[in-house]
Amino acid sequence: MQPFHDAAVAAVFDGYPDAPRQKLLALRELIFATAASLDGVGELQETLKWGEPAYLTARSKSGSTIRIAWKAGAPAQYTMYFNCQTSLIDTFRTVFGGHFRFEGNRAIVFDVAAEPATDALIFCIAAALTYHRSKPAALPSPIDQ
Repeated sequence: MQPFHDAAVAAVFDGYPDAPRQKLLALRELIFATAASLDGVGELQETLKWGEPAYLTARSKSGSTIRIAWKAGAPAQYTMYFNCQTSLIDTFRTVFGGHFRFEGNRAIVFDVAAEPATDALIFCIAAALTYHRSKPAALPSPIDQ
């Protein structure tokens, strides 16, 4: 597991109930692993934005921020947020409409009781982490689930 370098971020994860915390920790690991596999992305900065864990390509500036969260008002779901000013969600909806549930132009919503389509999710994370250096249409083809 990727260690926490920010006590405030660790505290947010510690505050989540066990089931969504485990899902969010898995998303966190997938974000870090995906970033490590992409040339030119570099080290991620993990911080809080709007009180939620956020992942930024602060050094390379290659990508758009990814945020993940669980909210008490929707206890059976957790969410991965993307910048709503990008075309990311439109791209994901076009490519993976059957794999994910979307919230407007800003998020993918997951059910705590289900496993997400990992290969599709890796594509989405990679697209966000490289958003400023390549257009989503130029990304490699996703793996069908």
